[in-house]
Amino acid sequence: MCGRFTIVVTMEELVRRYLIEQPMARYAAPRYNVAPTQEVWAVIHDGRKNRLGELRWGLVPSWAKDDRIGSRMINARAETLLERASFKTLVGRKRAIIPADGFYEWRKEGGRKQPMRITMKDGSLFSMAGLYDTWQASDGRRIGTCTIITTAPNGLMADIHDRMPAILKPEDEALWLDRGNSDIQALMAMLRPYPAERMRAYPVSSAVGNVKNDTEACIAEQPAPL
Repeated sequence: MCGRFTIVVTMEELVRRYLIEQPMARYAAPRYNVAPTQEVWAVIHDGRKNRLGELRWGLVPSWAKDDRIGSRMINARAETLLERASFKTLVGRKRAIIPADGFYEWRKEGGRKQPMRITMKDGSLFSMAGLYDTWQASDGRRIGTCTIITTAPNGLMADIHDRMPAILKPEDEALWLDRGNSDIQALMAMLRPYPAERMRAYPVSSAVGNVKNDTEACIAEQPAPL
């Protein structure tokens, strides 16, 4: 699964990567411990250009009776996307990218769990594939929400967890966002384990387990356990 991630890059880096024409005036960065139900930065395509905005992490389908379902839908399995009523229609029309530069997962080591941060080897920004939807509350409020798609682990992740976020290759990002792209088979083919040789994982402090901790200490590399 993917239950925590980091994004510590600048707005300028996001603009360059995703060719965003109108940067958001308000941009809270860095974020060292992004957690479910929080607002996250997401990139979508409006039919003309890429847009950056905030979506609440935890998908609430437009047809849901209330928004409590969102806390149970932070991830969507790539293998069953087209089988789930909550996701299958979104694949063709409401795709998003959730930018990150790292994510956390907990590796079992004997009787304890060691939090690990997984990044690109060069520390660069990467794109987690996502879906989004808009839900309307009874008082008329419209709430945009999203889910992060997960896939099988690559060779690096297999030792840590049995799932990982579906990270798009840079050359696939524009195709994933393109609202005119209705080739479902081609879109699904993008949701594969990212090449392990381009990534690294290192141990971090157990402080990341508490969502209240959102400081640079969360990403500091810890000595490998003996």
